[in-house]
Amino acid sequence: MKSDIEISREKKLLNIEEIKDKLGIKKDEFWPFGNFKSKVSLRILDRLKEKKDGKLIVVTAITPTKYGEGKTTTSIGLSMGINKIGKKSIVALREPSLGPVFGMKGGAAGGGYSQVLPMEDINLHFTGDIHAVTTANNLLSGVVDNYMHFSNELGLDTRKIVWTRAMDMNDRSLRNIVVGMGGKTQGYPREDNFIISAASEIMAILTTARGLDDMKEKFGNILVGFTRKDTPVFAKDFRVCGAMTTVMREAIKPNLVQTIEHTPAFIHSGPFANISFGTNSIMATKLALKLSDYVVTECGFGSDLGFEKFANLVSRFADYKIHAVVIVATVRALKHQGGKNPEALKVGLANLGKHIDNVKNFGFQPVVAINVFNDDKAEEIDMIQKYSEGKGAVAAISKGFAEGGAGCMDFAEKVVAAADNSDGVFERTYDLKDSVEEKIEKVAKNIYGADGVIFSWDAKKKLKLIKKLGLQEMPVCIAKTPLSLSDNKKKLNVPTGWRLNINEINIAHGAGYLIPISGDIMLMPGLPRVPSAEGIDIDSSGHYITGLS
Repeated sequence: MKSDIEISREKKLLNIEEIKDKLGIKKDEFWPFGNFKSKVSLRILDRLKEKKDGKLIVVTAITPTKYGEGKTTTSIGLSMGINKIGKKSIVALREPSLGPVFGMKGGAAGGGYSQVLPMEDINLHFTGDIHAVTTANNLLSGVVDNYMHFSNELGLDTRKIVWTRAMDMNDRSLRNIVVGMGGKTQGYPREDNFIISAASEIMAILTTARGLDDMKEKFGNILVGFTRKDTPVFAKDFRVCGAMTTVMREAIKPNLVQTIEHTPAFIHSGPFANISFGTNSIMATKLALKLSDYVVTECGFGSDLGFEKFANLVSRFADYKIHAVVIVATVRALKHQGGKNPEALKVGLANLGKHIDNVKNFGFQPVVAINVFNDDKAEEIDMIQKYSEGKGAVAAISKGFAEGGAGCMDFAEKVVAAADNSDGVFERTYDLKDSVEEKIEKVAKNIYGADGVIFSWDAKKKLKLIKKLGLQEMPVCIAKTPLSLSDNKKKLNVPTGWRLNINEINIAHGAGYLIPISGDIMLMPGLPRVPSAEGIDIDSSGHYITGLS
């Protein structure tokens, strides 16, 4: 089969004006970036506020391998399949980070005959949103250090600054650094660190902000650090939130592109699911719900991460109803979960069972989408189907990678039936009035399958601070490895007899949530021994790119 980039180049795209017209977007609500991508206005929501929302379909997955299991490909194929059966659908996805593009996982524009296009643009810089996030993040960092250099009237303690710098690249060397070296004119020396831009609180605020005023207010509430008297200091104290919002003035507008079959696609914002929300922006999804009958959106990694956070955090902020949930499964991943065992697939099915149980605990009957690869055997697929149905799920075959929307039509019929039979109401794992410890424990026990939680000394100190600051009613966004249901990536399938280790708790005050950090999770990834960047190149014309996937 041809490579993703070869397939994408053979497809003739519609001018983005045609996609706009198909959706009924007006000319003054639309700003093209060339012929095949555009920004759209949030004013559309005001114009269509009386129009009934479409149905929201959320795509999650089993515990993935480090290469991913085709959740984006399945989401795109499903949306195209829904259009193929005569319904109106839009797919809403996250923006790719350059870290994974140049690191291990590759791009995030789908694959085969189930892609969003132009894939080169989407995977490389796109419309500059993530650069704006990085700039706004580091503008605040620069202003804070400048403030301390000239006055520090607030008495900000250099040992208690919690705001970090960011960049959209994997670089382990920047996890822990010292700034201000070189003498008196270089500022005050202090320890600092970088996180990847997808983990920045600026990215989280982009995901949840309802407009520029809301964004500016959230920026102002970002916790920067503490004084020597332990008084909290916020971004608004540095009078720079207007400038930060100005940097983000275009980034807040959702991006409109198309799939390989001209299905409209909103691609906007890009927080990772292991260390943040793991979904596209609320406003992009809300636009899609007004402009179509069925919106397909994905949330990162497995049901223990992206979907748990979508249900417990994102839907609270957005006031979403969820009408159907899809769990993507592959033979390859289930065999991996089964370990080195002659009956690896049969053993690994327990992992699928846990993810089915997770989704059912929220009140849904999930649709299990078996993402088919060429070397999958018919009896293996049949085994997954029968197991899924035995667990009370609906099973469907997804062949979007090889066949596009046509390979997802039966799958689409089953998902649409599930969505049409749902009122969108569901249960959450915890109540906001639960203590922070109770929230973490409920997620650990009910979603991960842990026996309990172990809080480190640093985490216990932070719990006392959170109580002192009156932040106990914030939801929790647990940072955890995606490669295991546990906090140890080496524990496969459905680990038992373990407790979740919480080493630290960060406060995302502006975004409105707490970040308990478990295991050895890193907020700045490193590159693999052979990064994908080594295989990416461009010809002398500046148009022909190779090595992207």
